Amino acid sequence: MSTDHNKAMSRRALQLWGDGRAEDPGEILAEGYLNHQEPDAAGGVSTKDRDAYLELLAGYHAAFSGSTVRILMQIAEDDLVASRWELSATHTGDYLGLAPTNRVATWTGVQIDRHEGGKLVESWVDWDKYRLFATLGLIEQP
Repeated sequence: MSTDHNKAMSRRALQLWGDGRAEDPGEILAEGYLNHQEPDAAGGVSTKDRDAYLELLAGYHAAFSGSTVRILMQIAEDDLVASRWELSATHTGDYLGLAPTNRVATWTGVQIDRHEGGKLVESWVDWDKYRLFATLGLIEQP
């Protein structure tokens, strides 16, 4: 596949985090998809298979509404796409044991996707957990 196709697929994958998503994850994520989270929202680092990743997405959408995703930058080479993104959402449901705060949070991250056969087969995600948690009041801001 072309780097343009891979970049478009990476954009579609990131849009799964936004509200109003009409995408079928099966069209984007390969059957054996792996997602590496550093940091993991629940603590530490994790590697999630496709089913666990879709559960993570469902939990996010249960806790946040009005979610928008902006792609700030993308760079592609061969089968890899690096995307710098910004997410913004309102905390309207239970999140990691925290009752809804109705606060709007905005945070950024970088995701590097590896593509095979027109779909994502692996992603490495590094995101600003501190900024999200500080906005929600889970940690004190300096």
